[in-house]
Amino acid sequence: MKDISNKADIKIFVDAFYLEVRKDQLIGPVFAAVIVNDNWTPHLERMYGFWNTVLFGAREYQGNPFSKHRPLPIEKRHFDRWLELLNKTLDQHFSGAKVEEVKTRAEKMGLLFQSKLDYLRNNDQFKNII
Repeated sequence: MKDISNKADIKIFVDAFYLEVRKDQLIGPVFAAVIVNDNWTPHLERMYGFWNTVLFGAREYQGNPFSKHRPLPIEKRHFDRWLELLNKTLDQHFSGAKVEEVKTRAEKMGLLFQSKLDYLRNNDQFKNII
């Protein structure tokens, strides 16, 4: 298998990953609650740009991913499933250094998001913003 080498490759893994997400009984409903009218196109386009920016330095993605996730009813088990599905999808389609970079970055993002969410949820002065 080849490594991820461009935006076309990113589209392959992002599309395959979110097909799995939609079918998943744990995280599928979380996404379904915020994807308006089951219109995945805007979200997928954002994810193509996000990963193209992260992996190849393209200046496509601008935003604050944490702010989108902060209000969601997600916990460690959701992040674990997200990472499990992502890694499985990557391994089905690609192999190489960029694949490992996606896995490493995704794991770090998940840990950071979990840490920030736990902090906000467990400190009274922040409970009203979640």
